[in-house]
This record gives sequence, structure tokens and C-alpha cells, in this order.
Amino acid sequence: MKKRKFEEWEFEQIQNEFGYKRYYEGFSLLETWLKANEPITEREQVELQELAKFLFHNAETWNEDELKFFFISPLIRLVNFQHAHYKAFAQRKFSAVIGEWEVNGIVDFVVARGIQHPLQPFFFLHEYKQERKRDNDPLGQLLIEMVVAQNQNEAKFPLYGCYVIGRFYFFVVLDGQEYAVSDAIAATSADIFQIFRMFRWVKRNIQEIGGTTC
Repeated sequence: MKKRKFEEWEFEQIQNEFGYKRYYEGFSLLETWLKANEPITEREQVELQELAKFLFHNAETWNEDELKFFFISPLIRLVNFQHAHYKAFAQRKFSAVIGEWEVNGIVDFVVARGIQHPLQPFFFLHEYKQERKRDNDPLGQLLIEMVVAQNQNEAKFPLYGCYVIGRFYFFVVLDGQEYAVSDAIAATSADIFQIFRMFRWVKRNIQEIGGTTC
């Protein structure tokens, strides 16, 4: 049995080892997600604008912990993934045997069914390095986390994820053996509203799925 941790995977290796295919256009699930038009209150607009400005002044100098503490955490708190049937988990260990590979690692952030432990993951957020430091493949690490969850989930439905490089957000959808990745969306501009709407769309989608799986 071959073993490899999450941070050691690159997206091309995942495609080659497990037969996944990447689409660069025409992936309807991602296109629908990018068009999310969830409502935003006036108070949320003000908070998001303040967060965007704060990130604009610090994105190049924050380390990973500062990026998570000062920007990502307030953004996630504003979305509020707490619900009777699911919740957010951080720094949780995932593992699975896929083919001849034993894959394991720590997931930064996942929204899943469960109280003490994530039982059925829906959405992953990979909080990556600051803009000036990138050692591994963030897409590969997020994708292998989603593949592991896909193999563990009893109910089979598309999985959604996002990885962050400083101010830039990349959104990923995995459906069966196919996946797609968005272009970079900068959280330092008015596009922060799009990022927030996409997170809120995920929340609503989880609630709709939760009615049949929880």
C-alpha cells in the first residue's frame, strides 16, 4: 500500500492516479455557482467593504495565521455555517484508502453533518499561504481532500470547495470523476460581494441537501 499526505499531492497526479478529468469551460455546476445572487443586507455590505479594505492594505504582508485570523475568520463568521444539521469544523483529520493509495492529512476547514466529528462533508475551504509564499500545489491539496470525502460520503452529490492565496479565491466543484476551477476572484475589490454570495449559496445548497441526508 502506497501512502501520501494531502500536502504532497498535485492535481495532475490525482488525475493520473484516479482518473479524474478537469474541465476548463462549460462546467454547468461551477457556472451556476459563480452566478450566485444571494441577498446581502446593508450591515453585511458595510462589514464586507471594511474587510476588503483591511485585506487590501495587508495582503502582501500577513502570514498565514494573520490572514486566517484577521480576514478569513470574520468572513466565515458573517456567512454563519452553524445549523441544526451541519456545522463548520477546523483542523480535522481525514483519511481514506483509494485504490492502492492510503491518503491522509489535516483539513483546514470543512462544513459537514455531525456534532463532534465531520460525518458527511459538503464544502471545503483550504486556507493556503500568504501571497509571497507558496511551496505546494493548493489545488492538488484541496482536490485530494474532496476526493477523500467523496469516497467516504454515503450520499453521492457534488462537492464544493475553495482555496485561498492571499487576496485571491479559487472555487472548485467536484462531481463524480469531473471537476472544474474558477478564475481568481480578488477579495480586495467589490468582488468580495461575489465571494460572500457564493459562500451563502453553498449554505443554502447544504440546507436543501440536508433535508434528504441528515
